[in-house]
Amino acid sequence: MSHPRSLEIPAPGGPESGAAPPPPPAAPPAAPVTARPPAWTIAAAAGTTVLLWASAFVGIRSAGHDFSPGAMALGRMAAAALALTLFTAAAAARRRAAARTAAAPAPARGLPRGGLLGMVAFWGVVWFGGYNVALNAAERLVDAGTAALLVSTAPILVALAAVLVLGERLTGRLGAGVAIAFAGVALIAVTGFTGHADPAGVGLAVLAAVLYASAVLLQKRLLARMDAVTMTWLGALAGTAALLPFLPALLAELAAAPPESVAAVLYLGVFPTAVGFLTWGYVLSHWTAGRTVAVTYLSPPVTVALSWVLLGEVPTALALAGGALCLAGVVLATRR
Repeated sequence: MSHPRSLEIPAPGGPESGAAPPPPPAAPPAAPVTARPPAWTIAAAAGTTVLLWASAFVGIRSAGHDFSPGAMALGRMAAAALALTLFTAAAAARRRAAARTAAAPAPARGLPRGGLLGMVAFWGVVWFGGYNVALNAAERLVDAGTAALLVSTAPILVALAAVLVLGERLTGRLGAGVAIAFAGVALIAVTGFTGHADPAGVGLAVLAAVLYASAVLLQKRLLARMDAVTMTWLGALAGTAALLPFLPALLAELAAAPPESVAAVLYLGVFPTAVGFLTWGYVLSHWTAGRTVAVTYLSPPVTVALSWVLLGEVPTALALAGGALCLAGVVLATRR
C-alpha cells in the first residue's frame, strides 16, 4: 500500500503562476565513509605480529653473545627507524598521488604537535627504548622461553593497573588469575625453563613486562587521536634518539661481531619491530586493547617451539608446567 503524500503548498511564482520553477537546492556533499576492513585482514595482522614477536625472543638470544643490551637495542631501532621512514614516505607519496586524481582531495594529515607529540615520544622511549634494553639484558641471563613467558604476564599487569590506578573492581576471577599466573612465574623463576634460573634475569624480564603493559595502555589512548603508522614511526624515532648514548658501543661491537649476529640485529629491526609494530598498531586500532593483548598469549608457545628447534633450548617438565600456569592465569584474569 502506498503512503499518502503530505499536502504541498506551491510558493509564489511557482508552476501555477506560469513562471519557471526555481532550481532545486544542491545536495550537500556526502560525508566520506570509512569502511571497516574485513575481519580476516585483522586476524592475519594479529597472526603476523605473534609470529614476528615470538621470533624476536630467539633473535635476541642469538645475537646477545656478540652485542650488549644497549648496543643491540640501538642497532635494532636504527634499522627499524630507517624502514619505517621509507614506508611512511611511500605512504605519503601514495596519498598525494591519490589526492591529485580525486575530485575532492582529502585534507592532508599533519604531524601531532605539543602535548600529543610529547606523549608519542614518551611512548616510544618507554617501549622502543626501555623495553628493548630490559629484554636484551634479561636474555643474556635467561633463555628465550623463560623471557617470553615472563613478559606474557603483561596483560595481568594491565588489569592490576586498572584496579590500583583507575579504581576498577577487583573481581574474584581476576584475583584467581593473578594468583595462578604468579604461581607459574614463581615456578619458572625457581627452576628456569631449561633447568637454570638467574634471579637478575627474571627480574629484568618482569621489568620488561611492566614497560610492555605501560606502553600498551598509553598506545591505546593515543591511537584514538592519530593513525597507527605515524605513531609507530615517530615512536621509533624517539626510541632511537633515546638510545644514542650506546652508539660508541654499537660501532665497536659491529666491527667485531660475526655476520650472522649482525644479520640477526637487522632482522630484529626490520621485521619484529618495523613490520610487527605496524601490524600491531593496525590490530589495536580495530580491536580493544584487551582483545589485542590476549592474542599475544600465543607468542610464548611459538617462542618455546622456535628456541627448541633453532637454539636447542629444551624446556624441563617443571618449566612447561609453570608456563602452562602462567598462560592459564593470564587467560582467566583477562577474559570477559
